[in-house]
Amino acid sequence: MASEAQTSAEYIRHHLTNLTYGQLPDGSWGFAHSAEEAGSMGFWSINVDSMAWSVGLGLVFLILFRAAAAKATAGVPGGLQNAVEMVMEFIDDLAESIFMHSNDLIAPMALTIFVWVFFMNLMDLVPVDWIPLLAQAVGIHFMKVVPSTDPNITMAMALSVFGLILYYSVKCKGAIGFLKELSFHPFPPKGVFAPFAIVINFALEFVTLIAKPLSLGLRLFGNLYAGEMIFVLLAIMFGGGAVLFLAGSAMQWVWAMFHLLIVFLQALIFAVLTIVYMAQAHDTEEH
Repeated sequence: MASEAQTSAEYIRHHLTNLTYGQLPDGSWGFAHSAEEAGSMGFWSINVDSMAWSVGLGLVFLILFRAAAAKATAGVPGGLQNAVEMVMEFIDDLAESIFMHSNDLIAPMALTIFVWVFFMNLMDLVPVDWIPLLAQAVGIHFMKVVPSTDPNITMAMALSVFGLILYYSVKCKGAIGFLKELSFHPFPPKGVFAPFAIVINFALEFVTLIAKPLSLGLRLFGNLYAGEMIFVLLAIMFGGGAVLFLAGSAMQWVWAMFHLLIVFLQALIFAVLTIVYMAQAHDTEEH
């Protein structure tokens, strides 16, 4: 919580600053000591906390599902097996209802995206000061624990999906077929105006194509970043006396209950849009 030695603006800035490693102004490599220093490091810097938490939560996902698979039984299942089977059946049914083509990659990819993003989003429900204070106790000044509030993480996932969209678009339709899809729709190129129609079509369809990774990455980032900001603002109230402390506590519980829905929905939306975009990439129907 914000203290007398730290203004509200400094408190907010501290909680929204990543632990960044990169090239320092003197030419050496190390961790940034301020948000301004992190911003000056350029493209080759890395947000170590976002990477560590995202990879760590991915490992948690693998360990939990591997443990459920190892202990799976045809008899009365345990709680972990029930939970894992419920999630897998939910995503599998979702993939089958949206993706009408044959590709064994789609359902496992959607499952991975849903659970991984859900775990990353779920970190937003950890009280904002707990882990940063523990990190400071061991000498780590900055520590952001919600990877999905870092656009580098969300856009990296979105661009990975986008790469698969391009790959399957070319694989299923052929390079010429994919270019035709971008150039011959929505206006049929006929007569003397055909070149103009192709240019307009390509411009419109290219924007639609580029919007896919942007809609995936920025939607997730924006919703979770806004949620994190609200938690930080509510935490500032804890240092404003007994009345504000009680009000802030009550409001944090209310927001946490509502934000739990956002945590789930944003993971689901990312997975659903991935399935939809992959289905469009496989669709070879002529318009």
